[in-house]
Amino acid sequence: MNWQAVLEFARGPFFYAALLFFVGGMVYRLVTVIALGWSKDRVPVKGSKAAGVVKSFLKGILIWPFIPWVKNTFNRNPIIYVGGGLFHLGLFVVVLLGAPHMLVFKSLLGFGWSTLALPIVDWLAAAAIAAMIVLLVNRASHPVLKLISGPAEYMAWLVVFLPMVTGYMMTHHLWLPYEALYSLHMLAVDFLLIWIPLSRISHFMFYFISRAIHGQEFGKRGVSV
Repeated sequence: MNWQAVLEFARGPFFYAALLFFVGGMVYRLVTVIALGWSKDRVPVKGSKAAGVVKSFLKGILIWPFIPWVKNTFNRNPIIYVGGGLFHLGLFVVVLLGAPHMLVFKSLLGFGWSTLALPIVDWLAAAAIAAMIVLLVNRASHPVLKLISGPAEYMAWLVVFLPMVTGYMMTHHLWLPYEALYSLHMLAVDFLLIWIPLSRISHFMFYFISRAIHGQEFGKRGVSV
């Protein structure tokens, strides 16, 4: 197989088509959510909406992930808590704080930012890959999760896992020629960009919107978030 031709296609026209589809799809989903409107207050506000939003984000992003005993989150399902935390942390670091990906963003956006050292990114990438495997086994064996898991859930796992593992293999030159690994990685990334707007993976954008809505709802009622 001519991997050079595959690579040129995967990082060239296919990548830009997938990126255009990703941006257009996410904008469409965002517009449809915003178009739903914002409900008006029908009762007097007892607390501060702004304070509720701030508390919601602090607990959801900065505090809860690092305090296992809050609301017994860790005790109820330690595998999902630890595995999910390592996966999301590793994914965030690899995509945004890894030097190769930052350079891709810089070529698209026109500016860059500081990145972490390769060993740190590498270890977190390995931890994220291991966490994904553990989460997959847990989903397939957990009596409740396996009942509510269908093809869409396993497909979502696969399209996220493939870019992670091929990127790790490419970094360490494992098993296949570099051009083959680079081509497979780019193809996996392209398919991921297309899949995200069509699936629940798009929750990463709506997470922040839902946090803000829930925070202001709790805040105006004067209850703890």
